[in-house]
Parts: sequence; C-alpha cells; structure tokens
Amino acid sequence: MNKKLLIITNPASGKGKIKTDLLKLVQIFSDADFDVTVYPTKCQGDATIKAGSLNDGDYDRIVVCGGDGTLNEVITGIMRKGLKCTLGYIPYGTLNEWSSSLNISRNSKTAAKDIVSGCELDLDIGKFGDRYFAYTASFGAFTEASYSAPQEVKNVLGQAAYFFEGIKSLSNIKPIHLKIKSDTKEIEDDFLFGAISNSMSVGGIVKFKDSIVNLNDGKFEVLLIKKPSSIVQLQSIIDGLLRMDLDCDGIEFFHAREITITGGKNVPWTLDGEFSAGKDVVKLKNIPSALHLIVPCDKKRVK
Repeated sequence: MNKKLLIITNPASGKGKIKTDLLKLVQIFSDADFDVTVYPTKCQGDATIKAGSLNDGDYDRIVVCGGDGTLNEVITGIMRKGLKCTLGYIPYGTLNEWSSSLNISRNSKTAAKDIVSGCELDLDIGKFGDRYFAYTASFGAFTEASYSAPQEVKNVLGQAAYFFEGIKSLSNIKPIHLKIKSDTKEIEDDFLFGAISNSMSVGGIVKFKDSIVNLNDGKFEVLLIKKPSSIVQLQSIIDGLLRMDLDCDGIEFFHAREITITGGKNVPWTLDGEFSAGKDVVKLKNIPSALHLIVPCDKKRVK
C-alpha cells in the first residue's frame, strides 16, 4: 500500500513560482510511492485551519510549500491539535531563515528529493501565549519590517525589502522598558530589540556561531539589545553584532527554557515573520523535540 502525503502550499509565495513547479514536485513524490494530495491555501490563517483539521494517521507526511509564514501556520495547527506527524519543508519565501539553519535546499526539486530520502530530526518549538513559532519571536527595531513589507515588494526586492522597510522605521524607534525573567536570568532595562530564537540567525542580519546554538536542546537563544548611552556605544553594539561578538557592552545574550516579559502591552511582535500583538505580560516556553522534520541526512546541523 502506498504511503499518503499531503502538500499544503501557498500559491503566492516565491513570486508564484510554486504554480509552475507543483507538478514536478508531485511527480517526485509519486515516483517514491506516495499518494499525493495538494491543498492550496485560500487566505492568511488557512494553513493553520487545514493542519488542525487533520487526525493522526491521515497522512504519513505533510509537506509545506511556501515561506516561513506558511510554515508557521502549519506548525501552529499541528501543535494545537497535538498531531504526531512527520513534516517536510520546501522553502519558497523571501528569507526562509529556518530552512537555512537546517541546510534545507532552496532548489525545490532537491528539497523534495531530500524529503523522500532524508533523515528525521526532532526539533524544539516555541510557544508564545496560545501561538507557536519555529525559529524566532522578536520585538523592537526592524521587527515590523518582516510583516509590513507588501508581498509584491518582497517578491521583487527579496531580502532587501526587509532592510528598506526597517530603514524607514529607524527614526521612529523608541526604547522599550521591560522586565524580563527567565529560568536563568532576570533583567530590567530599556531595549531597542529582542529576539527569543531557535535558529542560526535572526532576521538574516544577526548571525550566531554554531558553537552557541543547539536546535533541540530544550533552550532558546535570547538576544537583547539595550538602549545605547551614546553614539559610540551604538557603534560598538553594531560592530559586535557584525563580528558575532555577543559579549560587548549593550548586548545581553543567554539561554533559557521559559521567559516572562512584562511591560510590552503596546509593543508589536513578529513570530516567524508574522505579526502578533503585544501584551502587558508575555510568556514564552520552549517545547523540546516537539516537531519531527525531514532534513538532508548528510547536512544535519543539530548537535
């Protein structure tokens, strides 16, 4: 009996290239003895509804074709339902930050073949209130750019769209006074930016060294940038981020399993590039090894 595979695809991702690639992808899975069902999403949030409507055993594999936002929606649906399933990802978005951390190919046919023959990894997932995120929850400087850049602008300019949108907001950046309490650290200060992540990079700008990130250790990487006291300190912070030196003055970096952030009622967040409204108290929790993902066997980046 053939195995069953469901493709959840966002037709708008990647300049609409999915539409021309889809038959080739279906053929790859069919040749590997999968019975393939394709579900194109109709609107924002539809992928969450679809994934949440499934039951254990409906499909042997669920494959997401789209950007990080579509992936986030599917993961949210899976986590809310408590599904035990194996997930594959064919990235078609602008940044595709999560797939880069896992060395998933940007070539759709290669990614599909890896889903057929790859290895399964258990990866941590973040919980943000009643929502979930695969690789980052962030606030502050440049955060709005990830969800405010129009899709057509992202399609034309690619990653540059995020920088252009971020530059436009620079003059409006105001420090945010927050109390942050985790299982490892407590801090209260004025911050320009914060990211709670499970990724090798944040926003494609801040890169982490391989030695400090483990994608299935049950811990987040927490990066906080304080309000600089002078132009000199601001430059020092920028230099530190570019050099991946997270010990410089003005940067807080630590690992944590659970975090409570107080004071950000009107502060917008982004979860895997998707908008989330701020709350006075935000609780984030790492759910260890919650997602079963197929990745290339020879390129595993999990320790």
